[in-house]
Amino acid sequence: MPRFTIVIAAYRVQGYLSACLDSVLSQSCRDVEVVAVDDCSPDHCGAIIDAYAARDSRVVPVHQRVNSGPGQARNAGVERARGDYLLFLDGDDTLAPGTLQGLADRLALTHDPDILYFNHVRTYWSERRAPSLFGDLLASAGTDVFSVVERPEFLRLFAMSSNRVYHRDFYTRHGFAFSDGIYEDALLSYKTMLTARRIACVDLVGLEYRQRRVGASTASPGEKHFVIFQQYARLFDFLDEHPRLDPLRPLLFERAISHFLFCLDRTSRVATADRPRFFGRAAAWYRRRLPAGFTPPVEGRWRFEALASGSFLRYRERELGVRAAAGARKLRRTVRPPLAARAKRGLYRLHRQRPVDPQLAVYSAYWGRGVLCNPGAIYYKARELAPEIRGVWAVKKSEIESLPEGVDYVVTGTRDFYRTVARAKYLINNVNFPNEVVKRPGTVHLQTFHGTPLKCMGLDQQHYPAAAGGMSFGNLLKRIDRWDVALSSNPHSSQIWERVYPAAYRLLEYGYPRNDVFFTASEEDIRRIRGELGIPAGNTALLYAPTLRDYQKGFTPRLDLERLSRELGPQITLLVRAHYSYRPQDHLSRLQEAGLVIDVSHHPSAEQLCLAADALITDYSSMMFDYALLDRPIVIYADDWDIYRSSRGVYFDLLSGSPGETPGAVARTGRELVEVFREGRWCDADASALRTAFRARFCPFDDGHAAERVVRTLMLGQDDTALPLAPAPRTRPLPAGGDCAPAGPRGGVLTAE
Repeated sequence: MPRFTIVIAAYRVQGYLSACLDSVLSQSCRDVEVVAVDDCSPDHCGAIIDAYAARDSRVVPVHQRVNSGPGQARNAGVERARGDYLLFLDGDDTLAPGTLQGLADRLALTHDPDILYFNHVRTYWSERRAPSLFGDLLASAGTDVFSVVERPEFLRLFAMSSNRVYHRDFYTRHGFAFSDGIYEDALLSYKTMLTARRIACVDLVGLEYRQRRVGASTASPGEKHFVIFQQYARLFDFLDEHPRLDPLRPLLFERAISHFLFCLDRTSRVATADRPRFFGRAAAWYRRRLPAGFTPPVEGRWRFEALASGSFLRYRERELGVRAAAGARKLRRTVRPPLAARAKRGLYRLHRQRPVDPQLAVYSAYWGRGVLCNPGAIYYKARELAPEIRGVWAVKKSEIESLPEGVDYVVTGTRDFYRTVARAKYLINNVNFPNEVVKRPGTVHLQTFHGTPLKCMGLDQQHYPAAAGGMSFGNLLKRIDRWDVALSSNPHSSQIWERVYPAAYRLLEYGYPRNDVFFTASEEDIRRIRGELGIPAGNTALLYAPTLRDYQKGFTPRLDLERLSRELGPQITLLVRAHYSYRPQDHLSRLQEAGLVIDVSHHPSAEQLCLAADALITDYSSMMFDYALLDRPIVIYADDWDIYRSSRGVYFDLLSGSPGETPGAVARTGRELVEVFREGRWCDADASALRTAFRARFCPFDDGHAAERVVRTLMLGQDDTALPLAPAPRTRPLPAGGDCAPAGPRGGVLTAE
């Protein structure tokens, strides 16, 4: 029998669940079982739990058949528990290292109490950490064992489910269980504390209680918050059944009313329109449950008095006075914005008074660089399936001449731009629109993204200030709050996006529209692309596509391209694509003039380059995840992996050689890279096996219909559950560049025998 059973309830926490499980399973105290309950979560929580259970026998997976809420999920976990003590965690919380051992030591010292309370710290999405207010209270208990009747001040401890462990025999003997609805943890917290005869405490900061920006069950307003009155009514019914607890009524009444007022004052819980009704329910509850001789607390006394009077008008008048005083102080700190910015906002604000045009879509990609990437694929599919919707591209002035014929456009930052953006129903981008763009009611903002994350993104960049480049994370959050919908190309991305871009958007696991062409291009299309690029017939084309380095300025090839080209021989054509953030490179032009490389840095379509290439050489570029769809060899050249990983941060070890992490052969030096090709390791059975596992992990959604799914869901209003699911990615043959043959002589390493 394990010492601890950790019951983890998981619903829509795919971005955090692995960290939660890791924090428990890596504890120095290993005498633990983990009952992980998938509350019929629509994301990948169930799969994550099953994967951990397959690796660690201490994990017991439980899958609810219907979503029943955190309380019922915890109850289901208790039914499977075998441990001496129960600890409840939410799937987005974590335990600090050493927590379980510290709890085990205190349990032994206090001779197995009914409940042991410990401390917590709030961890925010912004990386801010806030200690709890209860450290001194917990420390004051020392090693005493007591009941709450003896020490009523402990009723002020934070009434949550995760900052204590329950003796399982005590918990089950009294028939405790979580009730339905939110605020269920407050009801159970008080009932168990009031029942326990042996309570102990330890000032151990063991729980890292995550405060998510979005997604918490209590963080969206609605009727569900009115259940709080029922929860506390059940608590006071419990008091009625136990007269010995009567001396505690005034303090519990104060705790209940304080909780009501806390909710009332937060629009994230009680919407403005619902406040008078919520106040009325709270006032009625106040009058019905008021203990004799109750005295309101000194701090916030006016709130209790207004509630006792039953007058929301009185409460509102005093509240407005308090807010007005605070607003005046804030106004004095405000700096008058520049006149030009004010004029621009005024023009934009004027256009926003006009009706939204339901047949207008604005597209943009890579900060206005043209008709590219996922937005480009959606644009062309919308022209086919929803021709009544006019698509307009927001582009930089320098890109006008590169636009395809017939594309309607506006130049970013101009009057036309603000007039068009102000009225468009659909705003589609693979990065973000400017900060001043406002999310209007009735509009749809689609974030398509433009890659699968190997490097740290979004809020995770706070850990890597050099990579963040002075990014304003406050502005980032304002931008992502505009998103209604975002695309994901694989479960890995879904889990990362949810956590590093925390907002209330809907995630569509449709694959990337830009990759549709990998399934629709014909062999004739591939031959045409290769001819346009100047790849000689019969040659093998290698595409070298390194990514951006945050720690260096300008494009400096990590390879000696001239030497590599000569070593590989004349039957190899080396295509080189510098990251789009870099300016044109003179040395690449010289190498191209010498016939050693083809500089494709400014080719408009990365997808066409992938189709043309027999193999991809890259370092950490997200292109590898797209290229894997073609089932062609991928070679990783990573001479600066340690520097890159420490300066930017990564989500997995690309060079581990593990299936699902490494897509093919790896080289750390230029010499090793040449040998990879000479020895045939770039396309041997080992490389193929790695590539297959990589595709299975990162390419499950793409099937050539991603753009169609987006258009049908967003613009045609079709239920995405009726759309076909993507099958396993289809293998596309090598282009017209010869076979993956054994190593040949020095002058032609890929010559077929």
